[in-house]
Amino acid sequence: MTSDDFKKSTANLKKAVPLMMKNHVAATPANYAVWYTYVDESNPELNQELDMLVENYGLCPPAAGKELYNNYVADKAETDLTNLRENIEVLVNEVASSMTDTLSDTSSFSQFIDKSFTDLSRVEKEGLSIDEVMGVIRQLVSESREIRNSTDFLNGQLSTATQEISRLKSQLAEVQQDALFDSLSSLYNRRAFDADLFSLCHAEQPMCLILLDIDHFKSFNDNYGHLFGDTVIRALAKRLQTSCREGITAYRFGGEEFALVVPNKSIRIARQFAETLRRGLEKLSIKDRRSGKQIANITASFGVAEFQKGDSVEMLVDRTDALLYEAKQLGRNRVMPL
Repeated sequence: MTSDDFKKSTANLKKAVPLMMKNHVAATPANYAVWYTYVDESNPELNQELDMLVENYGLCPPAAGKELYNNYVADKAETDLTNLRENIEVLVNEVASSMTDTLSDTSSFSQFIDKSFTDLSRVEKEGLSIDEVMGVIRQLVSESREIRNSTDFLNGQLSTATQEISRLKSQLAEVQQDALFDSLSSLYNRRAFDADLFSLCHAEQPMCLILLDIDHFKSFNDNYGHLFGDTVIRALAKRLQTSCREGITAYRFGGEEFALVVPNKSIRIARQFAETLRRGLEKLSIKDRRSGKQIANITASFGVAEFQKGDSVEMLVDRTDALLYEAKQLGRNRVMPL
């Protein structure tokens, strides 16, 4: 590193850390890499997206920060999943090779046992000498040691493999836990929602929360099958994604329930947005591949609540969920409060 490089990196450090603190960003290596790149102004697209996030939310939500890292900073050629795949392939190949060798040795030993018993049976029939009998026994002992060594090696390999599998399972669980997106809907997942909402509530940023639940979703699964139910979720998620503007973020909250965080907007505007979404969902029509029919009558119920100073994540979610439940009780396909 040259003197100029050191001065530049020090200057960027002094700029990045205060910005991270101001925007309630955890001091992780990935987050620092994002904000270092930002103050370095070496990636205009990252800067533009980050500026929009801060403008809309008043801070950088954790899920959005991770996505910026994945999109603009991380090396795509060296992902955790790739390393996992390679480790598993090596592990499987090693165990398979040991299994093959041991099975081959076992087969040879089995054939030798048969031959030894045949030779020993000749003791009575042909009256073999004691030297000949001892020769057969010595060979049998020698072969037994070899098969024992082979099986001991396999047991060692399997024991090592068991430990490695446990480690890989833990690593895979961490990779899956770190994932931002729900695989079915392609929206942010529940973990991303929890992290984002916690940051926003902790910073007491003005926002509204919308929870929506697909009406009579169980009947879609019962009447048309779970694959059709998955299609409904994907179609609704796509509609949410295309409707989200001005920093509004959509998440799959769980099952057939979704969440939207609406930053820096009053409950009146958030409710209008929810009502527009509700009307748009009424127009959804999805083809059932089994029958070839177009299925309409896809609706959702909505609850909308505004963040109040002192709210925890649980308080805001519970208040919104209660309004969603009220919408269901009043006949579904409506937005509460009125």
